[in-house]
Amino acid sequence: MDFVFEQNRPFKRSRFGSVTGTIVDIVPARIGSRRANGCIMFVTLEDMDGNTVNFMMTPSTYVLDFDTLSVGRMCTFWYSTDAPMPLIYPPQYNAVAAAEVKNGQNVDVDFYNASLVNESQTLKLNMDGSVDVRTTNNQYFQGNPANHNLMVVYSSSTRSIPAQTTPSKVVVLCD
Repeated sequence: MDFVFEQNRPFKRSRFGSVTGTIVDIVPARIGSRRANGCIMFVTLEDMDGNTVNFMMTPSTYVLDFDTLSVGRMCTFWYSTDAPMPLIYPPQYNAVAAAEVKNGQNVDVDFYNASLVNESQTLKLNMDGSVDVRTTNNQYFQGNPANHNLMVVYSSSTRSIPAQTTPSKVVVLCD
């Protein structure tokens, strides 16, 4: 059996992975035998299949709309697939971003190229003057969001490949 790969679209591994589930515990993180200064939180999430996943939330973790996350809330956490992580069970990741799951709201975290298509080539952004583009500290982003890691919030998209949407909000995850 021969496989033919399209030369124009080589497969690229996404820069971000995600886990969606219910928060079952939030505690201050420990560094060695001492408790951290309270700025780092250890979040335990139970995914849809009942698996446990742990996340370290640092001051640099962006939480959509600055929501206060709490036990019992359904959330999605994103992590960098390129970051080092311990090979332990349950898995433990450093959270890059987090968002509470809300009806009618879709959220994507990915790198968007010059054409505003995400790296996994599943979503294309149609930017018009109504799109709210912010930085992680809630300031208006003055540049072009292309060629950045973005958190995109949208309600609906087309059924094309890639799907197209006009987002309600874009957050530039500046490095």
